[in-house]
Amino acid sequence: MNSKKTLFDKVWDSHVVQHIENGPDVLFIDRHMVHEVTSPVAFLGLKDRGIKVLHPEKTFATADHNTPTINQHLPVEDPLSANQLKALEENSREYGISYWGLGHEKNGIVHVVGPEYGITQPGATIVCGDSHTSTHGAFGAIAFGIGTSEVEMVLATQCIMQAKPKSMRINVEGSLSLGVTPKDVALYIISQLTTSGATGYFVEYAGQVFRDMTMEGRMTVCNLSIEMGARGGMIAPDEKTFNYVKGREFAPKGAALDKAMAYWETLYTDEGAQFDKEITFDAANIEPMITYGTNPGMGIGISNNIPIASAVEGGVATYQKSLQYMAFNEGDQMMGKDIDFVFLGSCTNGRIEDFRAFTSIVKGRKKADNVTAWLVPGSHQVEKAIKEEGLLDTLHEAGFELREPGCSACLAMNDDKIPAGKYAVSTSNRNFEGRQGPGSRTLLASPLVAAAAAVTGKVTDPRELMEIETV
Repeated sequence: MNSKKTLFDKVWDSHVVQHIENGPDVLFIDRHMVHEVTSPVAFLGLKDRGIKVLHPEKTFATADHNTPTINQHLPVEDPLSANQLKALEENSREYGISYWGLGHEKNGIVHVVGPEYGITQPGATIVCGDSHTSTHGAFGAIAFGIGTSEVEMVLATQCIMQAKPKSMRINVEGSLSLGVTPKDVALYIISQLTTSGATGYFVEYAGQVFRDMTMEGRMTVCNLSIEMGARGGMIAPDEKTFNYVKGREFAPKGAALDKAMAYWETLYTDEGAQFDKEITFDAANIEPMITYGTNPGMGIGISNNIPIASAVEGGVATYQKSLQYMAFNEGDQMMGKDIDFVFLGSCTNGRIEDFRAFTSIVKGRKKADNVTAWLVPGSHQVEKAIKEEGLLDTLHEAGFELREPGCSACLAMNDDKIPAGKYAVSTSNRNFEGRQGPGSRTLLASPLVAAAAAVTGKVTDPRELMEIETV
């Protein structure tokens, strides 16, 4: 028997409370993130059964999905959103849970504020009633989304019952070219594997490209893991990880940090450990990406044309239906297509690094007249950094405005909805029919591609606008 373990095995096995033969594992959860959409029914279940939250100190609540991104000091107008936000506040108070609502300095998107405050740590198990919880895997954590009944289970027991997924390692070797970002890497992988290519697996990302990435870039990649069907994604922690976590509010300090570091430094895949599946890609094949259809797997390099149906896996009728919804044709060139909206934000690309990238393109240029741009920071920390670094001044000079933190147009559960028939270049994670508003048409892309579209009014290769250093 091979005693070598993968990173995933090490973290998972160390959290198994009980193994059920021919059944799931009972897994202990270190951190439970809660927001206003999936928690009200879970808390109601606790009340009906007269059960308390077992570990309120391991539970963190923030408002993000339903929050407006302008005039947050005013009452929320939408009745459903207002009720869900009120319920989260009341439930957090009743059960002694940390709550960061509108107006709180720590408020923001759940998967942005978790890492910012050191709640996210290497080797932890992290769950949330949100599919993109996989973001936290960038720290070498096992993080995944759960349903409402499971939210209730974790609140009550600090454990969850889960079948152990299979393991997959995705290697990307080499160095990224000019204008290619972590978002492009993720969209490229999904385009190669399809949206079901990693179903049933927990993915470890490895190789030079991921070692070279910043923590924010790694979060973007892990965030998009579930868009290829994976249960989650993770990257082995290293010095970048440790330096990011150290000193943050909820991170261990003193002797506790020494103890944690002793554990964190063991979190890597042993040489010779076996994966159920392993794939390797060459970074040289990745260029800035953009989607053209109605799932994240329908993506191409921005210089390419939309594939013809016969060249794509899956049903021809479904493929053509997707293009019909988007009002695109087989063989169309994506570059040059007019767009109406640009959205920079979400738990995928709402961090300071994303705003720096966006600003680097728009600096010295002007927003196109035909474009409405929503620039939404993922948290108040990001918002503060945008101002302190002078990015806001540059954005204002280019004709852009900054909104307040929240999920915004990623899923249009607030007032930030793309109108029917309009095209939005979006840095978020999903482009399903109506995802950003009924009848909206979404083109997923990186902050650089979004910025290029924002100043030209059409799909544009950002490399055309980037300054190439010459020796």
